[in-house]
Amino acid sequence: MPVNAKIKYFLDKMKEMPQMQLDKVSPEDYRKRENRGLDFQQQKEQVHDVEDKVLPLIGRDLPIRIYTPEGQAPYPALVFFHGGGWVIGSLDSHDSICRTLANCSGCKIISVDYRLAPENKFPAAVNDAYDSLVRIASEHKEFGIDPARIAVGGDSAGGNLAAVACIMSKERRGPSIIHQLLIYPSTGYEEEPPSIQENGEGYLLTGEMMQWFRNHYFTRDEEINNPCASPVLYPDLSGLPPASIFTAEYDPLRDVGKAYAEKLRASGVPVFYKNYSGLIHGYANFAPVVPEAKVALEEAALELHHAVKI
Repeated sequence: MPVNAKIKYFLDKMKEMPQMQLDKVSPEDYRKRENRGLDFQQQKEQVHDVEDKVLPLIGRDLPIRIYTPEGQAPYPALVFFHGGGWVIGSLDSHDSICRTLANCSGCKIISVDYRLAPENKFPAAVNDAYDSLVRIASEHKEFGIDPARIAVGGDSAGGNLAAVACIMSKERRGPSIIHQLLIYPSTGYEEEPPSIQENGEGYLLTGEMMQWFRNHYFTRDEEINNPCASPVLYPDLSGLPPASIFTAEYDPLRDVGKAYAEKLRASGVPVFYKNYSGLIHGYANFAPVVPEAKVALEEAALELHHAVKI
């Protein structure tokens, strides 16, 4: 299937704009560019309640945004980590995604604004993801959530952090996680998969961008082989929470997400996996303006809804 027509129109318009020279672009400049690109997401769904708070952790405070749908406490919950290559992204960049997830899943969504690189290198974001999960689970009464129905999730780099948080919780006997929702996650690889070559140019996320993100996130090249950076390299995935994993046809990370789904299944973990034809990396952010992307995001929310029903 060809690239979705509306997304192709967007990509064609991007080609007409002056292109960033990544070797000369600072993270600060990239973040400013990203903020200017949020205009098309302004068609926000109404959610019963949206509240910004601060989550106190040892040595730092993290901003969080809580999306509460219609219903009554205690709610099932999704602790959500945004994408952006661990370098960009924010509560605002993924606001529309969290609104849809809350309304369609019935979960209270707690979006965590973890520390970004290069100001905070690996494993700062990993520690923020796990520590925020522990804090939220321990204060479940204050958050009005059911401790037996806490899921973790995220997209892209946020999907990476969600997957790693599950591994850390297993290792440390931390909070019980009922489900992991991974949307086009970055999960690492042993050998570069075909999708990185096939889709490394022209589909928003490029191979050059992926390297730029890695250069800012990691201090040393070998850190990418750490399972806390590449969860697919973790030697024993058994006993991890059931997963829903979603990928896109024209995404460099397509095969990475599929490989993680297959390795989880081989380890005895229940997995729902779906690849969306015609869509690209980052499609969830296009949901306000691309019907096919909205359907894909709503299907992820529905899988979450089924996973947290007891």
